[in-house]
Amino acid sequence: MLRIPFRRRTLVAVVSAILAAGCVTARAQDAGGIPVRFVVVTTFDTGDDLTAPGEFNTWVVNFPLQQVIPFPQGYHDLRYNAEKHVLGIKTGEGPTHMAASITALANDRRFDFSRAYWILAGIAGIDANAGPVGSAAWASYVIDGDLAYEIDAREIPEGWSTGYVPLGRTAPYQLPVPPASSINGVNLFQLNGPFVNWAYQLTRARVVLPDTVNLHSIRLLYKSFPATQYPPQVLKGDVLASGTFWIGELMNTWAENWVRYWSNGKAAFTMTAEEDAGYAQALTFLSQIHAIDFNRVLVLRAASNYSVPYPGQTATELLSNEDSGTGYSAFLESLHDVYLTGSAVVNEIAGNWPKYAGHVPSGR
Repeated sequence: MLRIPFRRRTLVAVVSAILAAGCVTARAQDAGGIPVRFVVVTTFDTGDDLTAPGEFNTWVVNFPLQQVIPFPQGYHDLRYNAEKHVLGIKTGEGPTHMAASITALANDRRFDFSRAYWILAGIAGIDANAGPVGSAAWASYVIDGDLAYEIDAREIPEGWSTGYVPLGRTAPYQLPVPPASSINGVNLFQLNGPFVNWAYQLTRARVVLPDTVNLHSIRLLYKSFPATQYPPQVLKGDVLASGTFWIGELMNTWAENWVRYWSNGKAAFTMTAEEDAGYAQALTFLSQIHAIDFNRVLVLRAASNYSVPYPGQTATELLSNEDSGTGYSAFLESLHDVYLTGSAVVNEIAGNWPKYAGHVPSGR
């Protein structure tokens, strides 16, 4: 028997593995790339994919996403379900992580995204005037909360309700509303409304979000907010995205007004999150070169906490509680509910691919 020295054996094994991987990639490219029916976009875990609760972990374990695909150009390895052709990505938190990771993924030649659907499935803060924690909301609009002038609140003129001023204007909420898209960036993204309505109607009919003792105890603290006094629900509601974690009653009023201003009253502030504008911007650019279809893009957020304190609690106390080891008040419920709601849509489309491959569903 021919004996190969250890170093040569190691080299042969490495080369063989590289060649094998190259053959798999080449075959995938020859066939048009690894087929992807749905991309599930998440941002974080609290540990590894399999054991620690987080947005990605919930899909990896429950969907499941069994196959690991290396993704060195992004934040974290990808996960894939070969039977359902569903790809999962963990982008890392924040708008820059999101935009860079999504752009890198869509330009990865191993995959065929030509007819893929996309869903950002994450947790978020919820406006106590919009609904209860644990609820999951489908967004029709994503509004950027970072693109603005800002004057410190201690220096704003008397009569101003906020120090945030739209770019191109000299006072808060000054009319006319500037163009949403400019050299400065995009203040408002509009998703495919009929598709969003379809996802909302499907999940509203099929998904029951469980109530818990913890959610009930949170509702008792927010009795002065009528919208909070229900078990978690599937909602339609829009997202204000900003890299800054803001908190408190005055900032919440700003968020409601900012969303209303940029959408000319069409959008309703529901969820506050970080990454959604980066997600929408990256996919908008990618759609312009037909790498993806923006008509197939969804944003789903489930409420892990409120953006305002309950009566008797200060904003700093709310911040301290959320930054402590206990974390967001409805953290585990929101992870479960964003998966429960999002997976209903993913399974419907991926499981009935001949029906949806060439036709984006729509609802009224």
